[in-house]
Amino acid sequence: MHFRVTGLSAEPFRRFYGLSDDALAGLGILRYVADKKPGFPDRIEMRDAEPGESLLLLNHVCQPADTPYRASHAIFVREGAVQAYDRVDEIPEVMRIRLLSLRAYDAGGMMLDADVVDGGAIESLIERLFKNPLVAYIHAHNAKRGCYSGRIHRV
Repeated sequence: MHFRVTGLSAEPFRRFYGLSDDALAGLGILRYVADKKPGFPDRIEMRDAEPGESLLLLNHVCQPADTPYRASHAIFVREGAVQAYDRVDEIPEVMRIRLLSLRAYDAGGMMLDADVVDGGAIESLIERLFKNPLVAYIHAHNAKRGCYSGRIHRV
């Protein structure tokens, strides 16, 4: 079974790149400078930032469906990131090295199933979730902090 993993589009975040810390704070956004790797997972390029790279920590609506499962949470985006991760049958290292919660949704945004998996074994859970023909897409979240990690689509 084939799948596609995608990061977030940079477009909604570009307007924040380069703003002062005070301007960001007024928007509820914090700037961080990565001081270790791993530790600061960018949601656009789907990679851990290198030490010294600047990231923005902000709230993001990861599940915009008008259902009880509508959700938002804190995410990091690397300041200056432009190209969203988009690969078929490839799990990015940023997911591979973390404990993940996978949440399967139907086309209307209702959660149908969910489970936790070590990122090293994610493919087997993706396959199991997509065996249900009603599952339209899967959201991956970092299980420990609950942050949205990425979206997994059927191919």
